[in-house]
Parts: sequence; structure tokens; C-alpha cells
Amino acid sequence: MPEVQGFARQKVAVYLGMTNETRKRRIALMTHEYILWIATAAYGFHMIEETIYNWYGWVRRVLGLEAEWSEFYMVNAIVIVLGGSCAMVGWRLPGAALIFPGFMLVNAVVFHILPVIVTRIFSPGLITAVVLFLPVGSWAYWGAWRDGVLTTTAVIVSGVLGFVLMLFPIVLQKTKHMPFFRQDLETA
Repeated sequence: MPEVQGFARQKVAVYLGMTNETRKRRIALMTHEYILWIATAAYGFHMIEETIYNWYGWVRRVLGLEAEWSEFYMVNAIVIVLGGSCAMVGWRLPGAALIFPGFMLVNAVVFHILPVIVTRIFSPGLITAVVLFLPVGSWAYWGAWRDGVLTTTAVIVSGVLGFVLMLFPIVLQKTKHMPFFRQDLETA
């Protein structure tokens, strides 16, 4: 019976255009870069949670940021582009590819878990931050380590840039009302 199963597998592989040797080479070349795509999908689910549980109301009431839904959608569109870009770069530049998982981990801890601990008020996005961001973000770093591309530099670069990118829209929110940046003021 094992000979029949082996024969059937071989026929399926040939039918799909792969010999056993090609299949073995492909498996040997597989990496854990695919986790970066899973991370991008996880962010999509996170955005759904934030939208349905009214992130807009929470960020205004709890964090005191005067964010608008249009800004939320713009920032999250760019985040999805970032996720796809990091997945496309993959392990050719692990420090760059891991920016997205670093961004996810910072988002989970600094902007969801800590605010809930401090304020005791539910943060829209907390569920996916805990259930998806922490495990998938960590899994991406594990995958890079397993594939032999994780270095101290990659961890530091991805963590720092993930943090900076997470702070960027907050800095813009805090400074958008300053006269220098306002475009609706009359100039003399």
C-alpha cells in the first residue's frame, strides 16, 4: 500500500508540473517570510475591531486626541501598504521586513494593553492586539531567527522604526493645531 501512495503522490506532483526533485528543492527553499503576509492580514482584522468598537470615540475620550475618521482610514491604509511592502522585502532585508511586526507589537503593548491597564477602560483593538498582534508579531521574529536571518541589528532597527512609525501620526495629531501647520488661518 505505501508504494501506491508514493506512486499517487508522484503522479500528482508530475501532474502539477513538479518532479519529486523539484518539490524537495522548493520545500528546502521555503522560509518563514509568509508570516509577514499573515501579519498584514491580522492588521486588517484589527482595523475591523477598531472600527466596529468605535476607536474614534475612545481615542478622543481616553487619549484626548482630536482624530477624525478620515485620518484613521488614511493611516490604516498606509499601515496595510507598509505590511505588504515589508512582506515583499522579506528576508532580503530582515531589519526592514520586521518593521511591520515591530510596529504591531508596539501598537499592542503601548496603545492597547497599557492604556487599558492605566485607565481601566476598554480600548477598541485590544482583543486583536492580544489574540493576533502579540503571537503573530512574535512568530515573525521567531521565523526570522529560525531562517537564520535575525540579528541584533535587525531587532533593534525594526523595533525602533516600528516605534517611530507608531508615534508619527500621534505627533501629527498633537501638532496639527499649531499656527505654523494650520492652513485655514488668514495670512497678512
